[in-house]
Amino acid sequence: MAVFMHTLFNSLAKLRFLVLPLALLGFPSGAQAAEEEGRLPLEDLRIFADIYNQIRIGYVEEIDDSTLLEYAIQGMLANLDPHSAYLNKDAFEDLQTSTTGEFSGLGLEVGMEDGFVKVIAPIDGSPAAEAGLMAGDVILKLNDKTVKDMTLNEAIEIMRGPKGSSIELQIGRPGESQPFDVTLVRDTIKVASVRERFLEPGYGYIRIAQFQSGTGGDISAALARLMEEEVKGLVLDLRNNPGGVLGASIDVAGLFLDGGLVVYTEGRLANSDARYAARPGDASNGVPLVVLINGGSASASEIVAGALQDHSRAVIMGTESFGKGSVQTVMPISESRAVKLTTALYFTPNGRSIQAAGIEPDIIVERARVTAYDTSRELSEADLSRRLDNANGDRKPEKRVSSDLLATDNQLYEALTLLKGVNILGGRKGPMQGTNKSGS
Repeated sequence: MAVFMHTLFNSLAKLRFLVLPLALLGFPSGAQAAEEEGRLPLEDLRIFADIYNQIRIGYVEEIDDSTLLEYAIQGMLANLDPHSAYLNKDAFEDLQTSTTGEFSGLGLEVGMEDGFVKVIAPIDGSPAAEAGLMAGDVILKLNDKTVKDMTLNEAIEIMRGPKGSSIELQIGRPGESQPFDVTLVRDTIKVASVRERFLEPGYGYIRIAQFQSGTGGDISAALARLMEEEVKGLVLDLRNNPGGVLGASIDVAGLFLDGGLVVYTEGRLANSDARYAARPGDASNGVPLVVLINGGSASASEIVAGALQDHSRAVIMGTESFGKGSVQTVMPISESRAVKLTTALYFTPNGRSIQAAGIEPDIIVERARVTAYDTSRELSEADLSRRLDNANGDRKPEKRVSSDLLATDNQLYEALTLLKGVNILGGRKGPMQGTNKSGS
């Protein structure tokens, strides 16, 4: 046993490179942690060493020390919260490339829940989105392999593959009595972080699919393009946005706020307590704003929605958000591997914890399939023969609201309707107040 313990601690010594990145990030080293939190439990370490030795010498297949220690690291992290994880080479590369907006895969943001892989949100335009996968779906099988009790990394590894290759997923969906199968073809996922357009003259729409490193600049440019024309109201669509880079959420919220706190974090480590504020100057000129969220809106999306709600800058509409209010710190342990560890919790400016609670909309609008009545055959005074003409010579105004929008996206339709109501009532003196025209 003594010889084995010497071998084990020699192997553990090879992991000393863990200490440097943690120290550089302000995390206490192993020695510091021992002094601050008390000595490491020697008896528990002996139990671990004994089990390690039993596996090392008795398992049916020989496994080298490095692999066993890597398994031990994976096991420690897998039993924490769903967002802490050991990132092997492929997972670390995927994390790095996802913040730039282009990577290969199915286009799913996923997490672990009750031993299964749960869909947080499909990415716009991805194979998963095109196949109709939804936030809240649970992946039960991957190519006939049961996902139950797989680690998140193992499931992601199976979902990876070359562009053009296919994979079959068995999906359980809340509200559906039976699971169903869907076949996805892997593709290069190019995430267009920001898209903008006018829904109608005067009413702009901005969609953020994911918070990437350049999203703040993209939103600034999109706002500038929209504000070249008269803008009476804006819709910011954060539905099915799984989050992303924290700094981008601060930048985006700041574009709609004239300074003030956006979010703050609290954790056990001293440097986990931080406050993030918006810069003075509202780039949207204070125009009336509606933010759309749903169960696929997570993390950075919830930071933006929560800040705008607490500052009474926007009406939040849709359904309750996902509730991912925790901060993950990525700590490289080598050039190709890292540990993603939950180190703090997010709080909105008013002190609300987002974690496992989410953002409650000001106005709840469920996604529904709405069919408008056909009113084309209804008669009005204008259709009658020998009618009197309008005394002022006016004609019936043209209808601007598209029935197609009501049928295809009832939540967006309701957001547009609310913005119109604000303008009709002249409610520009309230919290949603805004000027009409850029430069006026």
